[in-house]
Order: sequence, then C-alpha cells, then structure tokens
Amino acid sequence: MAWLAALLALATAAAYWPVLHCGYLNLDDDLYVTANPAVRGGLTLAGVHWAFTATHAALWHPLTWLSHMLDVELWGSNPAGHHATNLFLHVVNTVLLLLVLVRLTRARWRSAVVAALFALHPLHVESVAWVAERKDLLSALFAFLAIGAYGRYAERPGPGRYAAVALALALGLMAKPMLVTLPFVLLLLDVWPLGRGMSARLVLEKVPLLVLAAGAGVMELIAAGRSGAVGHLDRFPVAARLANAAVSYARYLGKTVWPTDLAVFYPYPSAWPAWDLAGAAFLLLTTTAFALRRRSYLLVGWLWFLVTLVPVIGIVQAGSQAMADRFVYVPLVGPFLVVAWGAHDLLRRWPIRPPLIAAGAAALLGALGCLTWSQVHYWQNSVALFTHALEVTSDNWLAHNNLGDALARQGRLDEATLHFSASVALEPSNPDAYYNLGVVLQRKGRAEEAIAPYRAALLLKPEYPNLHNNLGLALLATGDVGGAVGELEQGVRLRPDAVAHFNLGLALARGGQADEAIAHYREALRSKPDFAEAARELAVALAAREKPEEAKR
Repeated sequence: MAWLAALLALATAAAYWPVLHCGYLNLDDDLYVTANPAVRGGLTLAGVHWAFTATHAALWHPLTWLSHMLDVELWGSNPAGHHATNLFLHVVNTVLLLLVLVRLTRARWRSAVVAALFALHPLHVESVAWVAERKDLLSALFAFLAIGAYGRYAERPGPGRYAAVALALALGLMAKPMLVTLPFVLLLLDVWPLGRGMSARLVLEKVPLLVLAAGAGVMELIAAGRSGAVGHLDRFPVAARLANAAVSYARYLGKTVWPTDLAVFYPYPSAWPAWDLAGAAFLLLTTTAFALRRRSYLLVGWLWFLVTLVPVIGIVQAGSQAMADRFVYVPLVGPFLVVAWGAHDLLRRWPIRPPLIAAGAAALLGALGCLTWSQVHYWQNSVALFTHALEVTSDNWLAHNNLGDALARQGRLDEATLHFSASVALEPSNPDAYYNLGVVLQRKGRAEEAIAPYRAALLLKPEYPNLHNNLGLALLATGDVGGAVGELEQGVRLRPDAVAHFNLGLALARGGQADEAIAHYREALRSKPDFAEAARELAVALAAREKPEEAKR
C-alpha cells in the first residue's frame, strides 16, 4: 500500500509541477491575498479574530483565511510558495482518498483507480492552480477525514468516534460551506460500502451533523447577503435557475468524459435551447432510474455526484457563472467510484488478460495527466488564462474585462480598450467594466471620453469611491471644477484616505478655495506623512497664501 500511495503522490506532483511557476491572477487573488491587509499581515491574534468574524469575499470560511495567513508567514508574497501549498494539499487529498476508500471497501486496486482519476483529471486544475481556491482543497481534506472517521465509527459506534466525525465536518465547513450536504453522503455510504442499510435510526444519527451543516449554511447566506453575491430573482428567475442546473449537471458529466474547452468562467446564458434542456433532463432522469435498479455502488456514486453539487448548482445563485470546474472537486468522486467498480464488474465478464487491463488503465491515466499538465499552463498568468477562456467560450464578458485589466497593467492600452468595450456591450450591468474602460481612456489622455463610462458605472454602483475620485479627476482635466469638487467630496466621504483628500485639495485649489485646499493637503499628510506630492502642493499653497515659514516645514 505504501508504494502505491507514493506512486500516486509522485504522479500527481509531476502532472501539476508547472503550477509552481504560476503567478497571482486578477480574479479573487487580490481579495484573498495580494490586496487583503488582514492576510498580508500574517498569522497574528488580530488576524485570527478577523478570520472568524469577517464575511469578506462573500464567504464565512475562517480556516481558509488562516491557511492564507500561514502561507504569508512561510512564503511572504511569493506566489510560488502559495501554489506549492495548494499542490501539497492536492497530493495529500489524493493519498487520503486512497486510504479512506481502501479502508471502507477493502478493494485496493479499484480504490487506487478512483484516487488516480481524482488526482489527474483536468477538471481539478482550477482548484489546484488558483490560489484563491485554497478553500476547495482544505474542505476536501476535512471531508475525506470525516468520511474516514465515519468508517471507523460505523465499525464500532461510540461518542469519541462520532465526535471525530463532527470535528472533521466542522473544520471542513469552516474551510468552505459547500460541505453542507456531507451528512447526506454519509447516509449514502451507510447503504454502500458500509452495508448498514437505511433506517430512521441512521437518519437520526446524522441530526447533530445536520445541525452543524445548517449553522454553516446560515453563516454563508449572511455573508453572501452582506456582499450582494446572491443573485436576485429578477436577473436569475427560478425557471432559469432550474434549467441551468439541469444543463450544468449534464455539462459537468460531459466535461468529465471529454475534458476539453475548460475555462475559468462560463457565462450564464440568456436562455438554454429547448433541446439542450430536454437532453439534460432525459439524461438525469434515465440515469437516476437506471441507478435505482442496479448495483449499490452505481446508486451511491450517482447520488454522491448529484447531492454534493446541490449547494453550487445554482438553485441559490451565488456569482454570475453558469457553472465552474472548481465546483466538482469533491463531487467527481462519485462518478469515479462508478467507473472503477463498474469497469471491474464488466471486466469480470470478459476474458481480457490483466496486463492488457493494466496497460489500458495506464494509458487513460497518462492521457489525463498530459491534459492536466497542458491545462495548468493556461493558469500561468491572467493574460494566458483569459485569452484561453475567450477561445473556448462565447460572449464571455468577464474574460474580456479581466483580460483588458491584465493588458492595461502591461501598458497595452489600445488592446485593453477593445476588451473593456466588448465587456460592457455583453454585460451592461457590470460596473467594473465601465470603470476599467474609463480608466484606460483617462490614461490615454482622453479624459472627456472617460466621463461617460464613469457615469454609467456610478448609476450601477453609486457608493464606489474610486469611481467618484476618477470621475472627479476627469472632470477637473476638462475644466469642470465645480463638478470635480462635487465628485471628489463624495470620494472623501466614502473613503477618506490620503489620496482622496489630496485630489480634493487639487480641485479646491484650482477653484480658488486655497484655505479649504490647504486643509485637505494637511489631512492627506496626516494620513500619509511621506506623501511627497501632497507636501509639495501644500508648500505651494502656503507660499501663495504668504505663509513662507510654514511652507518650509
């Protein structure tokens, strides 16, 4: 067993090795690490308190925050270190899944196939290669620990063993609340492979675990509600959500069988064609009916897939995606169980020699490993990632926006302008794309043209301090001093930092309000004593007001 675990670990590390050369992305990595002061401060008492009380990034997942803080302690801001932690966790999850399945089923080779598919399938690249998706890896780690602990509990029930299950589940929920359906998975495992059957007693046995899951679910709804991440019914009607859920289940299965055209973001369609919806419904209903009449592993594997995807399938819509590869990190264990045990049953009926079976399995896993290696390279940087997303999807407004942002950071402003313009055309309700379009136009010296997209963004997001500041500067550049002062005052109200005060001081000085300008320059220097531009403008203003001694300070 040890050599098998070591072989799996080495194969996993080899397939994902390019991830160590990936950088941070301009999608969520700023929220989780690069622009998060609490995380960048490392593992401190204040940081721990923040982790358990914050609902930042629309999630309550304190364990995930603590892991990022620990990474900062270990690696600083070096992305290679953060990616190495993700890879390490994926390797650990692979080996743990192998050990847990062998313990539950006593079937070493079939368990190894499941673990190998889990390790090498390209659909898991997103969870491993994206720093912000640490939560997938951590929650899976504790999910597998909970399942392993439950197997021990089922062998000889006792309060200590039950407490171990509850503890692992609680830790998993604190990494990512998607595990709210894990108690139902444990009920499935009672049927197979544990052979405990299904009874009211076994359901009642899961009640404390369901209470834990419900608590985490409530915390997540609060966090998502505060951030506005839950989609409104006017944008995502119930009928559209149900249709997208059905089609997404089918698309996940399709990408499991044929893992090509994988993208970081799949746009939500205006409507699914009737034939897509009918085909998806037929697939789900017939597969469920077939599973109910066949072997237990088929039913358990299929329901594992369906049940674990429920929190993210879009019935409660969080975010703007139709589906996401990262959502199937744990759910794909179900189909992999069906593949491994189903292949075993089929091969027992056919006279195929074991060396040929081994060669076929090795070829399949090798192909998956190569696809994974290739897929990881798209995650090297934001330009590569979102360029690829545009190549394999259509009408991808988020990919246009984020590619534009990445290009703008490289100084490629003309290309960025084209992508921001495409993004606002595809998704007129996204304020970020309007804001970004205004920024690049302003950087290109076209301040007057930047005003319109800034105003459009403010209609969608009126409490956006950067928008008010940039719009104020654009108005100032076009000579509208009064309008500039009004916008910059709003910027100071929303975020009274040094830059906001400095910009307002500039506008007030331009409008002849020297005393008010001096007050804001001083406030900027109070917030940021080494603010050279503010010090220079203050000196100029004081000299103009005939205060030479104070201007020299």
